[in-house]
Amino acid sequence: MYYVALFTFTKRGCLKVTREELDSKKQLIMEFMASKTYRPMSVKEMASVLMVPSKQKKDLRKVIEELSGEGKIQINAKGKAMLMPDGIKTGRYMGTQRGFGFVRIEGEDGDIYIPGHKSKGAIDGDTVRVAVEEKRHGKKREGAVTAIVERGSSVVVGTYFKSKSFGFVVADNQKFGKDIYIAKSDSKGAVTGHKVVAEITDYGSGDRNPEGRIIEIIGHINDPGVDILSIVKAYGLPEEYPEAVMQQTEGISESVSEEEKQGRTDYRNLQTVTIDGEDAKDLDDAITLVKEGDIYKLGVHIADVSHYVKENSPLDKEALKRGTSVYLVDRVIPMLPHKLSNGICSLNEGTDRLALSCIMEINKSGEVIGHKIEETLINVDKRMSYTSVNKIIELNDEEEREKYKDFIPMFELMYELADILRTRRFKKGSIGFDFPESKIILNKKGKPVKIQEYERNNAHRIIEEFMLAANQTVAEEYFWQELPFVFRVHEEPESEKILQLGIFVNSFGYILKTGANNEVHPKEIQKLVNNIKGKPEEALISRLALRSMKQAKYSVRCEGHFGLAMKYYCHFTSPIRRYPDLQIHRIIKENIHGRLIDNRINHYNKILPEVAEAASRLERRADDSEREVEKLKKAEYMERFIGQNFDGIISGVTSWGMYVELPNTVEGMIRVADMPGDYYYFDEEHYCMAGEHTGKTYKLGSQIKITVASVDKLSKTINFTIAEEDADTAKENGKKTLKSRQKRRKLKEAKIASETGKAEETGKENIQETSVNPENEKPKKASVQKKNTKTGDNIKAKKLFRKQSEKRKRKPAIAVKKMGRKPAGKAGAKNKLAGKLSFGNLAELAGKANIRIIPKFTGRVVINNGRKVVFVPKTRIKTKPGIKPVQKRRIRKADRKVPASNRKYKGMRRLWRRKQRN
Repeated sequence: MYYVALFTFTKRGCLKVTREELDSKKQLIMEFMASKTYRPMSVKEMASVLMVPSKQKKDLRKVIEELSGEGKIQINAKGKAMLMPDGIKTGRYMGTQRGFGFVRIEGEDGDIYIPGHKSKGAIDGDTVRVAVEEKRHGKKREGAVTAIVERGSSVVVGTYFKSKSFGFVVADNQKFGKDIYIAKSDSKGAVTGHKVVAEITDYGSGDRNPEGRIIEIIGHINDPGVDILSIVKAYGLPEEYPEAVMQQTEGISESVSEEEKQGRTDYRNLQTVTIDGEDAKDLDDAITLVKEGDIYKLGVHIADVSHYVKENSPLDKEALKRGTSVYLVDRVIPMLPHKLSNGICSLNEGTDRLALSCIMEINKSGEVIGHKIEETLINVDKRMSYTSVNKIIELNDEEEREKYKDFIPMFELMYELADILRTRRFKKGSIGFDFPESKIILNKKGKPVKIQEYERNNAHRIIEEFMLAANQTVAEEYFWQELPFVFRVHEEPESEKILQLGIFVNSFGYILKTGANNEVHPKEIQKLVNNIKGKPEEALISRLALRSMKQAKYSVRCEGHFGLAMKYYCHFTSPIRRYPDLQIHRIIKENIHGRLIDNRINHYNKILPEVAEAASRLERRADDSEREVEKLKKAEYMERFIGQNFDGIISGVTSWGMYVELPNTVEGMIRVADMPGDYYYFDEEHYCMAGEHTGKTYKLGSQIKITVASVDKLSKTINFTIAEEDADTAKENGKKTLKSRQKRRKLKEAKIASETGKAEETGKENIQETSVNPENEKPKKASVQKKNTKTGDNIKAKKLFRKQSEKRKRKPAIAVKKMGRKPAGKAGAKNKLAGKLSFGNLAELAGKANIRIIPKFTGRVVINNGRKVVFVPKTRIKTKPGIKPVQKRRIRKADRKVPASNRKYKGMRRLWRRKQRN
C-alpha cells in the first residue's frame, strides 16, 4: 500500500505528476524490486501485487519503461522485470576505425573502453549493455558488450562497388568498419561509383559481414551536389516536408490581418532595425533602443512563431522532429517551411509583423532594473547588415553614413550599451573564446573556389550582447515563477580536467586558482584567457581550456551556464530555427493570458523533459553534419594544392601525429611516421612531439611550414608533411646532436679509462716496489702481475661502460610488463627483452596502452610508449589474417657477436643513420 500511495490522481482521473514526483515513483519501484521478497514479475503481476487501480496501470507501465530505458532494470524473455545485475550498464556504443570502441553512459563521467573482440558485433550508434571489468584501459574503465539493446540505425550511406555476381557497399561512416554485402537482385541497378542508401537486413557476426539491400541511389560520386546530399542522407536530416505540413502551410496568410493585431502593444512608431548577415533570410530578431536620462530602454523583439505553429499540429510535430535548422555550405535545411521562415514569421523590412518582445530598462552599470514581456506589433524600418553597421561606426565610411544618417544616433547608442553589458558580463567571469570560423565559397557546380576566415566585428557583438541580456532576463523571471520551462544549461567542468589544465598552464608560468575539490570559478578561466592574449601559447592554452569544458544542453532544471557565468539562462530569441525557443514562447504566452493552470502545468511537466532531451540530441546531429560538410569541402579545395608549401600553426598533438591549421582555417595532419630527421614520440606531459635523438620539439601553437602531401575525400582528411627547409633543419640538428652524443660517449669512456688507469698505475707502483725489494723472496710474481695489466686499461673501462649501458637499455622491458602481459617464452639471463609475443597480442597491447606498432623498421616491431622502445624479433611474431607480416631482416655476423639486448638497439641506431643518409 505504501507504493500505491504515490500514484495519486485528481477527481478527473488525470495523473497529477511533476518530474520530481515521477522520479520519486521510479525510486519507489526500484526499492520494491530490490526488496528480499521480490521475485521477477510482469507489469500486470506487479500492478496486482501493488493493488494499482486499472486507470493507473498505464502510468505504472510508463515508469517501468523509463527504468528499462535508463538501464536500471531489464525485462527478460518472459516479459518479467528484474533489477539489472551489478556491473551491467546500458549506454551508447561509439565505434572507431581501428575496431575497438567506447560506451558512453548517460549521467556518468568517463566512457568505458571496449576492445574489438568484446564488442559482440556492435556498431557505432547502437544502444548496448556492457559488463564493466575491474581492469582499466589507462584512465578509462574497460568492459565487454553483453547484449545489443537497440540498433542505432538500419540505414547506411556509402559507395557501391559491383562484382560479377554480387556487390558491396563501403560505408561513408569510417566507424562502421565492415562492408555490406549486397545480392545482385537487391542492387537496384547500381553501378560502381554510385552513392547509395543501403538498408541492413542482417547485421552479421564477428566473422560474417552484414547484408543489405539498396533502397535509394543518390547519384554518381562525381555528380555535382551528390557529396553533400550523401552527408544529408547519412545523418538522417529530413529534406521534404510531409503533405499534411504543406497543406497547413498553404492555409496561413502571407500578411498580418487586422483581427490578429488586436490586443497587442503597438510599437510600430519606434525606430526599429534588424542586423544580420548579408545572405540571411530568416530574420527572427529586431532591436529598438532609446535613452531616457541614465536609463537605456532596450527592446528585443522576437518573431511570434507560436502564433502560426500550434501545439500538436502537423507543423509542430515536424518542427519537433527536426529540432533545429541546419546550415550547410550550399544549402539550408530549415526547421519550418520557407513560407514561414522566410515569409510571415521573418521580420522583413517595411511589413507589419507579430512579435513577442522583452522590453528591458538598463542602468549605466549594465544592470536590468526593470522589464516586461508582452505580445507586440512591430514594423522594421531598416534591414541592416553587420558590414554596414561596422562601416558606419568603426570605419566612419562617408557613403554609408550618408545613406543611413537617420539611424546613426541609434547605432552609436547600441555600441555604448553593448560595451556596458559586455564589461559587466566579463566582470562576473563570462568566458570569451573567439576561435575563427570558416567561410567557404562555392561555384555553380558546387566546387569550393575560396576558403577564408569568417570576419567578425563589433556589430556582431552588439547583437550577441542584446540577445544574451534578453535570454537571461526571461530565464530568471520564469525560474522565480516556478513554472515549467526549458533552460539552457552548461555544467561545471570535471575537477580532474581542471586539475590537469592547472598543472599544464603552471608550466607556462600561469596560475589557475581552484577550490578544495578542484572546482573552478569561470572568472579564473576568463582571467587565464585574457592573460594569454597575444602570447605564443594562446592557441595552445585556449584550445585545452575549451576541451576541459562540458557541452551545453537543454534541461527542465535551471542549473546555470558556466561559460557565460550566469545563474539563469535560456534560448528565447530564435524560434524560427530552434524548437526550444518555440516551446517556451508557448509557455510565456499561456502565462501572459492566465491560461497556465494546473492541467497545463502538468502537461508541460510531462512533455518538457522529452523535448529538452530531443532538442539536445538533434542540435548535436546538426553540428556534426555541418562539420562533416566543412571537412569535405576543405579536403576538396586543398586537392589542387598538393605539393605546395604553406605556413601554419600546430593546432593539435597526439600519439599518431600533429594537426596543423592554415590561415584559411583548413586543418591537416602530419603523421609521426612522416616526420623526418629523428624518431618522434608524443610527450603527453608537455603536450608536444619530441625527437628521441635530437631533442627537437614541436609544441601546440608553434608556427611550422608544411607541404600538402595528399587528400582523401572519402575520409575527408588532408595529409601534410614538414616542408623541406624545416625538414633539412631538423635533419641537420639530428646529425649535430648525434655527433655530440658520440663525442660525449667517447669522453665518458676516456674518463672511466683515466680513472681505471690511475688505479692500475697505483697497483703498478706497488708491484714495482715489491719487485725491487731485496727482502722479497718471489720477484717473478711481480712480472706476471705486470703482464696481466698489459692487456690494456680500456678493456675494463669498456666492460664497465657496456654493463652500465646494458642495464640502462634493459629498462624498456618494463614497458611490456606494465602493459599487463608477460612474454610467454623464456629468455636468456642476459636478454630480458626477448619473449614470444604474437602479433595479435601486440595489437591488443597497442590498443590498451595508447601505443603504436610500427612495421616500418624492417625485421622489427617497435612498441612505443613514451621514451621506451622494445624490439621483438620477426621469428617470434605470428601474423593474423588481414595484417601484413613484418618482413624478416638478416642480422649481420658482426651484430651476432654483440649481446642480444644491445644488438637490438644497435640495429635501431643503424637503421636511423641509414635513414639520415638517404
